[in-house]
Amino acid sequence: MRSLRALVLPAELGRDFRKIWPASAITNLGDGAMIAAGPLLVASITTAPLAVGAAAFVQQLPWLLFALISGALVDRLDRRRVVVAANTFRAVVIGALGFAVLLTGAPLWAVYLALFLMGSAETLADNGSGALLVTAVPKEHLGKANARLYATGTLGNQLGGPPIGALLFAVGAGVPLLLNSATFAIAAALIARVSARPPVADEPARTSLWLDVREGIHWLWNHPGVRTLAWTILVMNTTFCAAFATWVLFARERLGLSDTQYGLLISAGAVGAVCGMPVYRLLEPRVGSLTLLRAGLLVETTVHLLLAVTRNPWVAGATMAVFGVHAVVWGIVSTTARQLATPDALMGRVNSVYTLASIGGAALGSLLGGVLAQQYGLVAPFLVAFVGMVVTTAAAWRPLRYVTVREAASQG
Repeated sequence: MRSLRALVLPAELGRDFRKIWPASAITNLGDGAMIAAGPLLVASITTAPLAVGAAAFVQQLPWLLFALISGALVDRLDRRRVVVAANTFRAVVIGALGFAVLLTGAPLWAVYLALFLMGSAETLADNGSGALLVTAVPKEHLGKANARLYATGTLGNQLGGPPIGALLFAVGAGVPLLLNSATFAIAAALIARVSARPPVADEPARTSLWLDVREGIHWLWNHPGVRTLAWTILVMNTTFCAAFATWVLFARERLGLSDTQYGLLISAGAVGAVCGMPVYRLLEPRVGSLTLLRAGLLVETTVHLLLAVTRNPWVAGATMAVFGVHAVVWGIVSTTARQLATPDALMGRVNSVYTLASIGGAALGSLLGGVLAQQYGLVAPFLVAFVGMVVTTAAAWRPLRYVTVREAASQG
């Protein structure tokens, strides 16, 4: 048992990682349950497609409104306390909604309000957790730490959580919400035991959060490597979410899948994602991070092309499995490189700018994909995504040399 624990949680990752990792794993399990239970809850209140779709937008909206301010606050305040407070707040909000649903039911506006509050707290929790990790784990081992976080995140969010959420919803509509509340409460208790603190900068007190935000934007824009990562993820998420905005219709009408088979198709990507961590650990020391990043661009470009031309569900499933591996490998490498390149005092702000680019691209792509599919057919978004990724690959190929993990530390 001790040797297994050492393999899963190596001593070089530090004592605090033994609280951060399970806290991340359990919140991802709760969030995964809500991926299934959330839409089911909204659909039990209204069957209007616009109202159901608006629920996801309401939860993402705080990232567009508050991401930059949240990053500035994370750099000003004790990151551990920020994460504990945000998780505690989320536990209270989703727990209250869960009890309301179980006891009397909840109107749609209350669900929207809870989702907006949850999303607002998430901007602080996610920014704070990312910054706290860099303080808690030795920088030379951040790749290992990120690999473990990505792996357990995938297991909970995409594989384990959704079936649990659907099963609990059948027991009672509020039950998965109470599970999500419990996971946030446990995570808050675990993070409260983290001892790591960020270095205290010897500088006068700031008078404006906006000046803090501008400092983070200015630093990212003037760092060629992190700037490349930011605009690349913006374009990648725009093209990906445009292509997959009507994925369920593509699966039904072009691939001929039933609803159950569609669920298996989604699982193919999740299975690939689980394989991402061992693939990263196998390849990164041998080929280097720059090669992995460039290969990721080629993989994503090819995925869009294959899905545009195939009608075979087996080809589509295999393609999504490969994409799942790529997504995790790219995420580990880009996150680690960004963390190593960014000064500790700017970690929250730079991460918030990057996250804004990521989520902004996803929101833009979702809108674009629906319009393209409506006007030109279900294949059109994949063809546009393919062309977009060809241009992105050509534009990012050389600048990506600035963001390899081995070079990033010296560039910060």
